[in-house]
Amino acid sequence: MLETGDRDSLAYFATRRDKSVIFSPDGRAAVTYRVVAEVSLASADPVGHMNSWSGAIDAWIAEARKFGWFPAALSASEAGASAYVASGLKAMEIGDEAIIEVESFSLVGPTMAPVRRAVERVRRAGYTLTVARHGDLGVEELTHLETIADQWRSEGDERGFSMALSRLADPADPRCVAVLARDANGELKGLLSFVPWGRRGLSLDLMRRSRAAENGLTEFMVAGLVDACRDLGIVRISLNFAMFRGIFSAAERVGAGPVMRLTGAVLSVASKFWQLESLYRSNAKYLPRWVPRYLCHSQSMNVTRAAIAAGIAEGFLPGKDPIDSRGPDDTVTFQGHSGVPFAEAVAAQADELLRPVRPVQRLTEQERVRRRKIATLEASGMPAYP
Repeated sequence: MLETGDRDSLAYFATRRDKSVIFSPDGRAAVTYRVVAEVSLASADPVGHMNSWSGAIDAWIAEARKFGWFPAALSASEAGASAYVASGLKAMEIGDEAIIEVESFSLVGPTMAPVRRAVERVRRAGYTLTVARHGDLGVEELTHLETIADQWRSEGDERGFSMALSRLADPADPRCVAVLARDANGELKGLLSFVPWGRRGLSLDLMRRSRAAENGLTEFMVAGLVDACRDLGIVRISLNFAMFRGIFSAAERVGAGPVMRLTGAVLSVASKFWQLESLYRSNAKYLPRWVPRYLCHSQSMNVTRAAIAAGIAEGFLPGKDPIDSRGPDDTVTFQGHSGVPFAEAVAAQADELLRPVRPVQRLTEQERVRRRKIATLEASGMPAYP
């Protein structure tokens, strides 16, 4: 994931601790999945080198058949869907992911007026913003964020599978980014948490706010994050996934047919329960780049079964609570050493694989001659620079 994570904005969510992993024969790619209602549900694209994806997908499908599970993949990208289809699955587009390009994002212009007014209103109310990596925040502050995020959660169950990490303040996630909004009295009123999208991107994981917060707080935090991204070296941000975004968008167009308008109306009713339309509109206000996502499923399974399994995994339908296979205090065998704390092993890998490669120094002929003379003088016991 560290080597190839720039390709897929959802790659980091493969590290959820309720997922199992199956590798390609060469160990260069893997499919992460969870079994839900007799469906082996993979999330997003395989992780790792694309040349080895087919091996990982075939191994995952073979395991599913061995245990009598139906294979399905949720929120695959176009490249991932093509790979799943090449291995025998069907694919259907289910929605779009909203991507903000940091360089082109601006609050200027009439189309951004609603966002601009919201940001200015919150700023006039005296709110301030802090953007920091989780690794730069103290343990006490991270623990406080975890506690208050639980308090602000409006529903009893945590939702998310393909675009949610389901953990906060974990020592294995120092590269995650927190966006903290405080009111004029310094009291925390809003929290956004983003996971890394490779080296130069972020993907939204968690969004929480106090019920007493100023209207427009989310716009204030998103706009402030974009400004801070230039110092963090971030060039793109993935926001929420908007399911059936194309239908909502088409139903709003002038001249939309009766079937499209009826479909949009039905989905609007469903939005009262699952926030489908509100997620689309909350993303659309930032004028993002829309990237399609797909549901892939076995040809022997109808799409309804796949959709039910996805609904259970994402928390929209009732089901058994997932079981984490690993805790933050677990130890692993790493580089031949046993008993290494899991978070330390992750940090060591990140330090090794994400460290910029030092460029090879190329000397001119004059520099090489001078260095040879210095070496000759020092070998004879004479200082080169007396």
